[in-house]
Amino acid sequence: IPSAGQLSNRNLIINGAMKVAQRGITSTSNYYQTLDRWSIGQSGLDEAPTQAQVSLTSGDTGPWAKGFRKALQVTNGNQTSGAGAADILQILYKMEAQDIANSGWDYTSASSYITYSFWVKSSIAQTFNGKFVTVDGTGQNYHFQTGSLSANTWTYVTKTLPGNSNIT
Repeated sequence: IPSAGQLSNRNLIINGAMKVAQRGITSTSNYYQTLDRWSIGQSGLDEAPTQAQVSLTSGDTGPWAKGFRKALQVTNGNQTSGAGAADILQILYKMEAQDIANSGWDYTSASSYITYSFWVKSSIAQTFNGKFVTVDGTGQNYHFQTGSLSANTWTYVTKTLPGNSNIT
């Protein structure tokens, strides 16, 4: 772990550029099937969604200009019975506690913050919900929303989390 020089703006997400897909590049199965470290969880749906590693092009303004060439694409299956209250479709990334503990963020201080950001694109205009969950020690939930997304447009989302003295 570096202890001198530029220590901020370090990426803690492994395979955040979506380049590595050792298991395959497309699947309709749950969990870790395509991109390393990324999984899809779903339940209650009429038809399984498809998860795929896709290539970006220069037409993907935003992430392309920042050097990204791959993305995780999730295509919802045909939900013939409509959206049910218990239906779930989620993208999952499990960060290891050691990555947070060694990040330099004082996660036990409410005056210390960590910032996360990502590119997102949806085929429909909508606001999506997200959640960061700690499962080690005393669990905490951090809920967020993407903000209103325009259909078929890449949007850069940035959120900041404060530390919490209740985290062990």
